[in-house]
Parts: sequence; structure tokens; C-alpha cells
Amino acid sequence: MNKKITVTDTILRDAHQSLLATRMRTEDMLPICDKLDRVGYWSLEVWGGATFDACVRFLKEDPWQRLRQLRAALPNTRLQMLLRGQNLLGYRHYSDDVVEAFVARAAEKGVDVFRIFDAMNDVRNLETAIRAVKANGKHAQGTIAYTTSPVHTIEAFVEQARAMAAMGVDSIAIKDMAGLLTPYPTGELVRALKEALPEMDVVIHSHDTAGVAAMCQLKALESGADRIDTAISSMAWGTSHPGTESMVAALRDTPYDTGLDLALLQEIGLYFHAVRKKYHQFESDFTGVDTRVQVNQVPGGMISNLANQLKEQGALNRMNEVLAEIPRVREDLGFPPLVTPTSQIVGTQAFFNVLAGERYKTITNEVKLYLQGGYGKAPGQVNEKLRRQAIGNEELIECRPADLLKPELAKLRKDIGELARSEEDVLTYAMFPETARTFFEEREAGALQPEPLLPIPDGSPPALGGEGVPTEFVIDVHGETYRVDITGVGVKGEGKRHFYLSIDGMPEEVVFEPLNSYVGAADGKRRQASAPGDVSTNMPGNIVDVLVKEGDAVKAGQPLLVAEAMKMETEIQAPVAGTVKALHVARGDRVNPGEVLVEIG
Repeated sequence: MNKKITVTDTILRDAHQSLLATRMRTEDMLPICDKLDRVGYWSLEVWGGATFDACVRFLKEDPWQRLRQLRAALPNTRLQMLLRGQNLLGYRHYSDDVVEAFVARAAEKGVDVFRIFDAMNDVRNLETAIRAVKANGKHAQGTIAYTTSPVHTIEAFVEQARAMAAMGVDSIAIKDMAGLLTPYPTGELVRALKEALPEMDVVIHSHDTAGVAAMCQLKALESGADRIDTAISSMAWGTSHPGTESMVAALRDTPYDTGLDLALLQEIGLYFHAVRKKYHQFESDFTGVDTRVQVNQVPGGMISNLANQLKEQGALNRMNEVLAEIPRVREDLGFPPLVTPTSQIVGTQAFFNVLAGERYKTITNEVKLYLQGGYGKAPGQVNEKLRRQAIGNEELIECRPADLLKPELAKLRKDIGELARSEEDVLTYAMFPETARTFFEEREAGALQPEPLLPIPDGSPPALGGEGVPTEFVIDVHGETYRVDITGVGVKGEGKRHFYLSIDGMPEEVVFEPLNSYVGAADGKRRQASAPGDVSTNMPGNIVDVLVKEGDAVKAGQPLLVAEAMKMETEIQAPVAGTVKALHVARGDRVNPGEVLVEIG
């Protein structure tokens, strides 16, 4: 019996999230939308996941404006987004009124299909989002975050699907974010789901990290799946998804023919082949096929972002150590699926463990909340010794975490005040308070500037910095740390090169002699920690909260500051008891390892 197979393409969301750290700009999406709209996809995934964060944090775009523009440019195609249940697009649970308002606004502005998942597969965290999607007349897709562990079985996944069906979802997605599926277990899971819920469409979403996703999709279709997720070939494979053109060609003239126009898809593929070159600086050595994912379980989107974040921290050489530590942390936390935000929670904690040379010397606030039950019920048994170390005698959260949250939308509106020009701005602020506030302030000042893109290499050795593009260095001189940005202006003469040099934001023009010697001056910097009461951090980050003031008496181990690094927050604690003699930081300050942030005497 022939069965038309439908396709969701991830090119405008998950594909570039998985390969290019979510950096594709709207300006590179809109020119190809007319052709994408003519393909006949069941849907295009265009929003959600990390795109919202990346728009505001790096691209300096309004993500709601992106959605409006894509809706106008794709009038004939369903637009789909990835929604993290009660977490929405952020890294914490939001109150029900925020979830309801966000879903309503996203539906109004153009989202037709909401793929809703919970990082813990705790269906209690899906209930409000599913209800809100249905109330707005849109398609709610209940999602199984697929993973493998001693506690994850086909029976458990089927039970989850039944629970989501009872909540009113319109379809079921198997979300294999890390590429853990192999062909035969895929077939078994799909058959079990179709037997349990025969009227429910089943969608297979699998990253090709282990190199077997296309085989998994074929087995899924043979076992009754209704839809597959693919990516245009120029941004497919590896930690992305099977190529759209390849799957269309493979299924043509079979009972699973998609009916899609291969020639049109190839034109789209050529367009994105050129676009990808523009983002070459975000390419990573960790986005190709790697069967180690079957052990470390790191999802595609996390790999490229983790590599980029490690590079920013000057620790990319420790990636393999972090990958080896991730499964150990995951086991300690009761085997959560590694999908946002648990992938970031586990991955960042693994990085801290590796960087410190001691496991759990520093425990992120998110890990503490997780162990307390703040994200929901862990799939397996957590390490009780670690839990006691992290939360002490604090009471465990055993109800749906959001039941403990009071309505917060009115407070959010008040907090952001006149910087918010619309209700959409309030919701952006809810997702990422510090990042959004900075975005709104820069917008008010007319100073929104996306991060610079490096020139596309022409095959010749790149010049330092490139025309107008700064190269950043962090250097230590006589115990003082300086951030130096050098921008080449392309002026050569008499064996000299002229550059603009910015030392911690103070520009000077310097001339590099043949021996590249130069003299620069800088203003005062924080000194390096040396005394027992000198408080410092062990990794670069931004201060998001200051918990003490000068003159306060503090105990050893008391939290003094909260820093954000790699999107996770950690407390910086007092190394000794005493009195706060001096504070050298404020909210929003950038800090580096070894600097004295607080003095305790």
C-alpha cells in the first residue's frame, strides 16, 4: 500500500544550529524563501531552539521580527518551532501565564506547528504549553526526547506517548537530538508507537552524528512513520540531519515517495552552499560524523555551540576531556536526555569539572536546581552524595515545578519598563533578562551591531584581523591581564604595517616595525589574586549579580557573586571568613581568571 511521506526541512533552524552555532542571519534566509515556499514541504522549521537566544545575543536581531518576515515570505508553508515546554526558549521554568502569553503571541505572529518537548521527558512540564497551543488553534506535536540508558525503554517511551496523546497532541515526534538511534531499534520504537496510537502521525527527527540517520529514517518509514526531518544537503549530515535531496532521491518511485521536486531542491542547495561560506568562522572540527556520540551522547546543536564556547574560553584543546566527562556527569544526575537545557547543564558542569581538575569543586546553580527537582523528575536515581553536597538540607521539589511559581508577567513588564516597546519585548526579556536589556538599550541608542563576520578566505594566508575585523588577544604582562583588539587597515610601506590597536577599549594607532615591536599603554587593571582573602574566578565570564557590599561580614563558602559563563550561572564563594574590604566588580562586568574581584580581610 502506497503512503505519501511528508517532509519537514530544518534548514532555517536546526541545520545551522547544529553546524554553525545558530549564526545564520535573516538576511540570508529571505532571498531563498520563494523557492522554499514552492517545494511543498509539510512544514519548515524556522524558529525556536537556540535561534531566539542567538538573534538577541549575537546577531542583534529581533527574533519576533524574523518570525514576521518569514511568515510574510512563506505564505504557503506551515512554519514550525521547537518549544521547550515549561522552559519555552530559556533555561528555567516559567510561570503558566508567561507560557500562555508566549504561545499565544507566537501563534499570532506565524507559528503553525509547535514541537513541544521536555528535557526530562516529564510530561507534567508539557501540559500548559500543549493546552495553550490547542487554545490558539495550532498543531501541538508531543515530543519524545530520545536517549539510551538503563532506565529508557521502548515501554517507557510508549507510555510517555500515551500520556501526551491524552493531553491532546496532534502528532508524536521522536526527537533524536544526539544521533543515538540505530536502524533496528528505530523500527521497533516506531512500530510500538503506531500499534499503541494507530491514528497518530509519527515523525522521525534524527541527527546524523553517528552516520546512520538515513538508515534509521528508512527503517522508520518501513515501520509506519509518517514524516521525516531533513536538511538541505549543503547544511546536512554530520551533526545536522540527512540531506533533503538525498532522501527525496532515495524514496522516489517507492511506496514512500515524497513527491518533492528534486531539481528545485538542488537549486536551493546551491544557494545555501554559497551562504555557508559566509559563516566559516563558526565551522567546527566537531560537527562531522563521529560514532563516539553513542557513548558521550552529545547532541549536534550542543557540539557546535560547546566547541565555540570552549574556543571563546581558550580551552578548545580540552574538548575530548569534556566529552569523556559528560557521560559521568549524566549518570550522576540520573541519566537525563541531553537536550536543551539539560545538555547545557551537563556539558557546562563537565567543563567545570575538567577545568578545575577536581569533580564538582564548582557546582553550577542549574545543577543545584536540577538536583533539588526544579526541572522535574529525573529519569533515574541521582547521586545522593552529590545531591547533599549541592543542596544540603533544602527540601526537594516533588510537584510539577511550575506549580510553585507565581504569575510573573506583570512583574516582568514592570522590571523592563519603557525599554520594552511591545509585549513581544517583554517576552524576550522574560527569556534572557540581561541579554535582552542590553539589546534594548543598544536599540534605544541606535547602536545595534551584529558580531563581525570574517572575510571569506580566498586561499591566501589571512592578514591579521582583516579589513575592519578585529582579532582579539588576551595577554598577561607582569601579572596584569589585558584584552587587545588589533584591526589591520591594509597600509603597507617601508617595511612597516599600520594597525589600530585597542587595549581594553582604548584605541591607538601603532606601527609594526619589521620585528613587530611596539609600545602600548593601558589604564589600571584588576591585580592578580595572591592573598588568602582575594576572591577570583577560574574561568572568564560576566557578573550577573553582586550579593554583598563593602563592610559585610561573610563566612567561608558564602556566595559573593554570581557569574555567567557558557550560558550557565555559578556562584563565586568566599575562600575565607572575614569582612568585605573592597568590591572590584559590578553587574555586567567582564571578568577573567585570576583577577581579584572581591577583597576579604
